[in-house]
Amino acid sequence: MKIIVRNLARETTQAELLALFQAQGRVQSCTIVMDSATGGSKGFGFVNMPVPYEAKAAIRILNNVEVGGSRIRVKKAQEVAQASTAAQGETAAAEVSVETAALGDAAAGRARIKKDGTPLGFKKPRTFSKKKQD
Repeated sequence: MKIIVRNLARETTQAELLALFQAQGRVQSCTIVMDSATGGSKGFGFVNMPVPYEAKAAIRILNNVEVGGSRIRVKKAQEVAQASTAAQGETAAAEVSVETAALGDAAAGRARIKKDGTPLGFKKPRTFSKKKQD
């Protein structure tokens, strides 16, 4: 399981981060993201732990712990979509807009699209019953 560690002190080393997580279980890899211009730490890093329950325990135990004068934030890292996936999503969104235009004015503008570009479907029109007048 890939874990992101944020709010690291700029002086925190990769060895310190590795030792911190090895106390919680097996660590596959550990990296601190470095700034290419300055060569210093950007203040966050990633840890890969192969055993999910050890990773979850590490997240629970190490979140909000003070390391090097900073309270670190630890959580599961989200997978980043590839650029090709984003391009496919834009293509799907374009196809949906073409389909809605072909359906006519009544359905136009009702197609909803998720953040990742996949269509949600059409919004159903609201129906109200008319009150009978005496």
